[in-house]
Amino acid sequence: MEKFAIIYDEIFLKHNPGSFHPESPQRIHAIWERLQKEDIAPYIEVFLPDTATKEEILWNHSEYLYNLIEHTKGKPYTQLDPDTATNEYSFFTALKAVGAQRTALKLLFEKSYKGAFSLVRPPGHHAEKDRAMGFCLFNNIAIAAYYAKNYYGLKKILIIDWDLHHGNGTQKSFYSDPEVLYFSVHQYPYYPGTGHYSEIGEGEGIGFTLNIPLPAYCGDEEYIYIFKEFLKPIALQFKPEIIMVSAGFDLCEGDPLGNMEVTPRFGIPMLTLILKNIAEKTCQGKILFTLEGGYNIVNLQESVANSILTFLGLKDISEKIKFSERAERIEANILKPLKELLRHKTSWLI
Repeated sequence: MEKFAIIYDEIFLKHNPGSFHPESPQRIHAIWERLQKEDIAPYIEVFLPDTATKEEILWNHSEYLYNLIEHTKGKPYTQLDPDTATNEYSFFTALKAVGAQRTALKLLFEKSYKGAFSLVRPPGHHAEKDRAMGFCLFNNIAIAAYYAKNYYGLKKILIIDWDLHHGNGTQKSFYSDPEVLYFSVHQYPYYPGTGHYSEIGEGEGIGFTLNIPLPAYCGDEEYIYIFKEFLKPIALQFKPEIIMVSAGFDLCEGDPLGNMEVTPRFGIPMLTLILKNIAEKTCQGKILFTLEGGYNIVNLQESVANSILTFLGLKDISEKIKFSERAERIEANILKPLKELLRHKTSWLI
């Protein structure tokens, strides 16, 4: 029986940015509790995360940022920016959140696993080279890509960022790198202010950053249309050797920090299914999911569970969807100008 790998440690409950902070330990505790239920527990296998080394952190970050976070060790509370704070456990927790990516890649490339979920916090996709921001300390998914490059020699890495917020840190890490195709779909204009469709990379990386900035209140139809009609054709041309997902679930309906309307019961499984289809055609079905945002507890629980069950083929879902004027508006207002730009600047066949 195929099993799905979960990388988790109770250390992830110890990072606490403050009593009323939305990025609370309860988020991951709730997901963990959901994974103990009988519909999913027999199909997962849990592994403890490695601890990232300083050298590995410095692949993506400056010594300044490393030292800044290290110096919070043992201090009950340190405010790094208006949104981002640490406690005495945050530095070690952040090293484990990065190290979990190394563990996941070992399971995907050295064992028989095809799917892995790094159930970690703090999240990472906002963290820049020398800046912690947006609840993020180190950029977990960016260093996952460096692990894939440096330890496994991969030359084609596809990062899908479906978190409600644009992953400015991940984009900056690979903006001129043709070995990493970074695709983000996000609410715009919104925090952190980046992610316009005109941001397509620079130098050798032109065309390897793809941003889909969406207005508020988009839901299943818009997201599925974008993944099927825009992302999939480009991903199949790119032929990734692994797919990595910055899996934030604040794109779901009812999230307190966002205004999107994707559903955990249909939208998230459909996006997972599309990515699985791409992975099966290009990279032996290998996908690494890493937790980013998501601040509605029930959405977190059901989205993670439904994504895993769908990946394993244990959730029946109809792939048929009839697109309406909602999808047509996205095509006309966002995808059409982006496609024109890409046809002019890149070699993608779209």
